[in-house]
Amino acid sequence: MLTALHIENIAVIERADVEFAAGFNVLTGETGAGKSIVIDSLQAVLGSRTGREIVRRGAERAMISAVFSGGADEWLEANGIETEDDVILQRRITREGKSSCRVNGVPVTVAQLRELGDLLLDIHGQNDGRRLLDERSHLGFLDSFGGYDDARLAFRQAYGEYAATRRGIERLTLDELERERLTLSLQYEIEELSDASLQPGEAEILETRRELMRNAGKLKEAVDGSYEALYSGDSAALAQLGDALARLERMVGSSPELDAAASSVREASYLLEDAVERLRDFGGSLDFSPEEYDELEGRLSVLRRLFRKYGAEESELLERLEKSRERLNEIGNADERLALLRAELRQKARLAREAAAELTLKRQAAATELSARIAAELADLNMPSVRFLVDVRPVEKKLGFDASGADAVSFLISANAGENPGRISRIASGGELSRIMLAMKSVFAEGDSVVSLVFDEIDTGVSGIAAQRVGEKLAELSKHKQIICVTHLPQIAAMADAHFEILKTEDDGRTYTNVNALDREGRKYELARLHGGDNVTETTLRSAEEQLTAAEEFKIRREKEQGK
Repeated sequence: MLTALHIENIAVIERADVEFAAGFNVLTGETGAGKSIVIDSLQAVLGSRTGREIVRRGAERAMISAVFSGGADEWLEANGIETEDDVILQRRITREGKSSCRVNGVPVTVAQLRELGDLLLDIHGQNDGRRLLDERSHLGFLDSFGGYDDARLAFRQAYGEYAATRRGIERLTLDELERERLTLSLQYEIEELSDASLQPGEAEILETRRELMRNAGKLKEAVDGSYEALYSGDSAALAQLGDALARLERMVGSSPELDAAASSVREASYLLEDAVERLRDFGGSLDFSPEEYDELEGRLSVLRRLFRKYGAEESELLERLEKSRERLNEIGNADERLALLRAELRQKARLAREAAAELTLKRQAAATELSARIAAELADLNMPSVRFLVDVRPVEKKLGFDASGADAVSFLISANAGENPGRISRIASGGELSRIMLAMKSVFAEGDSVVSLVFDEIDTGVSGIAAQRVGEKLAELSKHKQIICVTHLPQIAAMADAHFEILKTEDDGRTYTNVNALDREGRKYELARLHGGDNVTETTLRSAEEQLTAAEEFKIRREKEQGK
């Protein structure tokens, strides 16, 4: 869970430290006080896109760090980061907009930070409500709940094979003019590359040979001079070395100490003889004819033209030649090949439909369960008359399936008794959307490994008894997950285990936002302010005290009920 958040030079927050509790945490404050800055900071340290505009005016950099108590050992090990009791995420953003990220002190990329953040914290904001209105996301919600990964994988594999076969047919399905044009193009390419008789590495060898030919005069002069000095000259080194060796060998018998010197001279003589032979051979190879140089230049010209034309070198051109031959053969046997592929496509389509049908059965069962579970959650949220239906129907495709399966999924509701279910986008109010999303989060959270959930203004469009039920639902959810909630409603704030006030002040012409942890008296005053604004009276304070007491009694009562 999230245990601590440090914010430095983010917007109007110069510095803030928040230590979150394990259960239900709420953040309250006046509109514009900076509650959204705390959420933005959390999103930034979890790898969301951000820029230099987030940096406080006048500051060189902004910094956010978040401390989580475990929950990511596998990810840390997979990314070569030492596991510790705490996972510390840190992100710095400079005034120029440059960003640097660390996990447990180890530099990571923003993408890695985002990947890790998805394992540690789930932030629910207003965008989630918009996703609920978008029917294209409903199938994803159902599949996320269903957990039938094996059936989804089986269909994806079957569909992948079907799609690959279909692409093969499309590749061969050419009209006569296009087939003739492509055939001529391939024939010309094959002829050109075949006539070139390409050999891997040939250009490099020729370039080396040409360089040798260009420097042949200087090389021959050096080689001939060396050969003369070592072997053929009047005072050749090899002859002098032989004379020295003969003199030493005659005296070795008289003075054994000269044996080592004679051996060294003898070895030097062998080495010089080897060098002389190498010079002789190399000198002989320097006899070039003008015709050979012209042929070499001509060959290099051919290779360079092919390299420029096809953007590749010898080995890649040889691969291209082979593929062109295969493609030409395909076209030549297109009719026969098409017949085979079309028969294969029918078989692949049948297998895909069978896999899709298995997936449909899983989805229908999951839809029935999800409908009942969300309906029960909505009843707890003061929506007892609302009917929630997960509608699974055949997809409107000629084949009867697409890349996601054979199903179209929509969430339908009936807001009032006796009314037929209709699309959420046409029926649900803002408050109903908030509660439906909370109900879904409550259901999905049971199978979700993420232990910390953030709700940014889940109370949109909610008031009265509905707000009280939302607060109670969040309190219940916090028994299994850490909950952090930004709210304007006293009914929700009263249910919290930890309450933080976001307070904006001005000092010497600058705006500052502070995050303060409230004790019971502080909470009572803040609840009174949420009820009556600036007009905090004894009456509103007594009402706040009663609300806190009622929330405590609710928690005790619910624990007793769940303990039975």
